[in-house]
Amino acid sequence: MKLFTGLVFCSLVLGGSSQGFFSFMREAYEGAKDMWRAYSDMREANFIGADKYFHARGNYEAAQRGPGGEWAARVLSDAREQSQRVTDFFRYGDSGHGAEDSRQDQEANEWGRSGKDPNHFRPFGLPDKY
Repeated sequence: MKLFTGLVFCSLVLGGSSQGFFSFMREAYEGAKDMWRAYSDMREANFIGADKYFHARGNYEAAQRGPGGEWAARVLSDAREQSQRVTDFFRYGDSGHGAEDSRQDQEANEWGRSGKDPNHFRPFGLPDKY
């Protein structure tokens, strides 16, 4: 429901132009696919220390799609970090467990969305496939 509400709001912000709305929607869809591809690659690579690279890469690729892609990257990244904070709370209580990792993930997310090179976070030895 939040996604639908956000899309309706964004359509109003875009001035009600149907061409602008559909362009935004296409960018958001493609950006979400970019984010999913980065997540899938991260899971497949299973490479210690590479998560920040995949965060930055997914956000970078999505944001390159345009405003819709950047919006999708921001929404998906924020949702992922918030859900992780909730599950950490139930697992570890109010210990702050994972807070630093979440902060670093968000920095990598913002790095990628701002158009900076995600390879800044690429760990040595990560296969070239990624």
